[in-house]
Amino acid sequence: MGEPTDKTPVSLRVLGGIMDAYKSVFVKGAAAPLLSRPKPVRRTGFGLDVRVESVERQTADVVSLTLRAARGGPLPKWRPGSHVDVFLPSGRQRQYSLCGDPSDRFRYRIAVRLIPDGGGGSREVHEALRTGDVLRIRGPRNAFTFIDAPSYLFLAGGIGITPILPMVRAAGSRGRLVYVGRSRETMPFLHELPGADIRPDDEFGVPDIAELIARAKPGAAVYVCGPPPMLAAAQRCMFELNPTGSLHTERFSALPVADGRAFDITLARTGGTVRVAADETALAALRRRLPDIAYSCQQGFCGTCKVGVAAGSVDHRDRLLTDSERADHMLACVSRAAGDELVLDL
Repeated sequence: MGEPTDKTPVSLRVLGGIMDAYKSVFVKGAAAPLLSRPKPVRRTGFGLDVRVESVERQTADVVSLTLRAARGGPLPKWRPGSHVDVFLPSGRQRQYSLCGDPSDRFRYRIAVRLIPDGGGGSREVHEALRTGDVLRIRGPRNAFTFIDAPSYLFLAGGIGITPILPMVRAAGSRGRLVYVGRSRETMPFLHELPGADIRPDDEFGVPDIAELIARAKPGAAVYVCGPPPMLAAAQRCMFELNPTGSLHTERFSALPVADGRAFDITLARTGGTVRVAADETALAALRRRLPDIAYSCQQGFCGTCKVGVAAGSVDHRDRLLTDSERADHMLACVSRAAGDELVLDL
């Protein structure tokens, strides 16, 4: 941010003054190490230790983990669509859908696909976790609610089968599952889906999502979980094809940035400025400078990437923070600057 001039708007001059004052006390001042400590992420929901009972390879790049309470006894109840936050030995936090049997109160099952160029969480699960290891989890929580409906159509793509599996069982004869993927060899849990419509790309070609959704009965609840193009196609055509139905989606990747504009982030504690491009998230930009910054869902609902805002106006795009929290915090995975610059407590 340049030196104020007579043509600089008053609001920007005020912001500049605030930033300078903040830096002089919290960054450069002698008391900075005491005044600007990291703020812990708020924890909500059940928190408990679990032991890895088994690790099973489902496909070449997917493993499933069965978890039991470390001290024995029943686990918290859950409903189809639920997930748990898993705290890995490295300190990374990730979220995984529960894909086992909700009626089994003593076991949870999750499945993890290896993402070689991801943030390291899936690699740690695949390469480091062993039977007998103890993990901390939080949850279950549900952001993919299974509603009561006269009929269901489930569309699952690849690892997107995980939250769908318990729903298919719960729906029984009212549900129909179409499961797509690159090939049968890459699609986990096929052996648990004897009545499903299995459509690997190497046998059927790239799926026509509109054609598949057109098969849903009027008023059906349509659940879609898979790669972003699959979700986008469903959102484009669902209500034209089935105006009385309902659409429910869940994604396992970061949301694309919509209506973004470039801005700068000043790091109040560590110093320096990070440029955020119009088409990237603040989290992605921050990770270039701070690769160990905590994050998990990348969709604005888990709160792992919550960070303090020392100056600047925020365009809040999350689904978690209260109004009071939004006064001086943001979720870096989805929220952005409403102006040209933010000062964050990092």
